[in-house]
Amino acid sequence: MVVYGMQLPVQSQSALYAESWEAAAGPDDLLAVARAADVHGFDYVASCDHVAIPRRLAGAMSTVWYDPVATLSYLAAATERVRLLSHVAVVGLRHPLVTAKAYATLDHLSGGRLVLGVGAGHVQEEFEAVGADFAGRGGVLDETIDALRAALGPEEFPEHSGERFSFRDLGQRPRPAQQRVPVWVGGSSPAAVRRAALKGDGWLPQGDPRARLAEQIAKLRRLREEAGIEAPITIGAITEALYVGEPGWDTGRRTLSGKPQALAESLRAYGDMGVHQIQVRFRSRSRTELTDQMGAFAAEVAPHL
Repeated sequence: MVVYGMQLPVQSQSALYAESWEAAAGPDDLLAVARAADVHGFDYVASCDHVAIPRRLAGAMSTVWYDPVATLSYLAAATERVRLLSHVAVVGLRHPLVTAKAYATLDHLSGGRLVLGVGAGHVQEEFEAVGADFAGRGGVLDETIDALRAALGPEEFPEHSGERFSFRDLGQRPRPAQQRVPVWVGGSSPAAVRRAALKGDGWLPQGDPRARLAEQIAKLRRLREEAGIEAPITIGAITEALYVGEPGWDTGRRTLSGKPQALAESLRAYGDMGVHQIQVRFRSRSRTELTDQMGAFAAEVAPHL
């Protein structure tokens, strides 16, 4: 069984994927989409993480990036069952105890619905502005995951001793509602796949095409086997853009559209590769069209996955 989740609109507006209607959208639209995801059986809703975008990248990335903890906390109070995913938190921008305080509180407030997605980050100026180590961000992320395992565990006074971070006898409450907050590692570089294999409860690939995904999954599984890791891992995939039915407008040549059964047949290929969750993105011209698409997918496509 393949479950489905989605990156929320509005909260991040990169030119790569934002729809034109999102520019004038706001909290009410975000709330409506999250509630629709909750009602229609989506496994999670996701929010991105950037602190500040340099002017040289603002045209492509935009500067609209809502804070994930604030955003997911806001949506937690308006939803009941959908999980709350940071996709991805650039945890190297902050001390692990700062990250743990924020996300432990989010998990506590939401009744245990957090999935902590983490990634290395890619914007050098962002790291420099907050005094974080950009060149060494891979090593920082590796240790930060270990530190977060401790800081998000059940202990009121967590302990960690590493090359960059060390803490003990420092209490943090509230504790997360979950005994173990799932950590999903994002990225598709060799280092990211290895990090996901050795340290993750899940893997969030970054746009791997179908033709490459099976090879990446095989590599990840091989790395875990070689390391003697027997625990299950949740493997994800970001699908092509989707439109349920015949759009009647130009949705782009890479969009999968058509009858629900045909869409389901295409998407089942991900499950055949060993994918456990797919992240879907629907083409839309308005909030209403988006929520209609979400409902159509849940009712007509998802049962065939």
